[in-house]
Amino acid sequence: MPSPATLLPLAATATDDAAESVTNAASFIEENWATWLSIGLRILLIIVIAAALRSVVRKALTKLISRMNTSAEAVEGTALGGLLVNAERRRQRSEAIGSVLRSVASFLILGTAALMVLAALKIDLAPLLASAGVAGVAIGFGARNLVTDFLSGVFMIMEDQYGVGDKIDAGVASGEVIEVGLRVTKLRGDNGEIWYVRNGEIKRIGNLSQGWATAGVAVQVKPTENLARLREVLQEVADAFAKESPWDERLWGPVEVLGLDEVLLASMTVKVSAKTMPGQQFAVERELRWRIKEAFDAAGIRIVGGLQAADDEEAPADPAASVAAPSVLANPASPQSLATTPIPPPAAPPVTK
Repeated sequence: MPSPATLLPLAATATDDAAESVTNAASFIEENWATWLSIGLRILLIIVIAAALRSVVRKALTKLISRMNTSAEAVEGTALGGLLVNAERRRQRSEAIGSVLRSVASFLILGTAALMVLAALKIDLAPLLASAGVAGVAIGFGARNLVTDFLSGVFMIMEDQYGVGDKIDAGVASGEVIEVGLRVTKLRGDNGEIWYVRNGEIKRIGNLSQGWATAGVAVQVKPTENLARLREVLQEVADAFAKESPWDERLWGPVEVLGLDEVLLASMTVKVSAKTMPGQQFAVERELRWRIKEAFDAAGIRIVGGLQAADDEEAPADPAASVAAPSVLANPASPQSLATTPIPPPAAPPVTK
């Protein structure tokens, strides 16, 4: 066991080392505390400004979306609102646009704040940005279908190509739009089925619910009908149809008698057309056919394909029409019959004994 005299120098040395360490640490803190405080305050200021700016931008976007929905609801109660504005469609479109804008704003603001914090900490951002670029390219290639669907959905919504309640033909499927998303559009087909169509797969869109639609009715009658009488009857039907409710609200113009569309040996086709509200053309066509049929029956105009009247029935065919004309070959004594008679074989010579 070492003696106390030997331990005293060791203890003094350890004490001196500890005192020197504390002195160095205190001097280091004293020299750098101002820098650390400056960096901390700068980071805190960046975070506070980013949070405040993000909150202000998100509230402004939310207020803008609410104002868009309020204007849509105000127009909904008017006569024009039922024709041009669909409140649910406007609401979903505005909410989708607002969600995209809020996400983009948050990403830009928080991403910029994170880069500023790293720069304040004296961290070299060049390798980090290069790595992020390579990772972004790899993720983009791996999820290119998802990115394509998302971008296509954003542009479809922002350009208002279609919305909830519209009847569209998307190529891969057709039907009524029941939900519009940033990745998938839901359609309800004519038989009640629901189609989930990815937005990136839609190469063309035919919207049957925007602007106006055309109702066309073609009627085939006999070519012997009086054209002036046909036009008069059809014009009467068109004028009466355009004045009656609720059809007068569904029409965007007068019902026009276009005239002869096709003339054949056994029939001729007369066409009637009218501009209607979107989606109302089928109901208008059915009603027009009904009224035209009733008017033609009352006027004695026969439609091709219907039952023939008693006076229009054809006379029975002559039974003698199928009998062939008499021929000279039927008389065996005529020169023609004798000329066509086969020559008999020569008689065999008599046999002598």
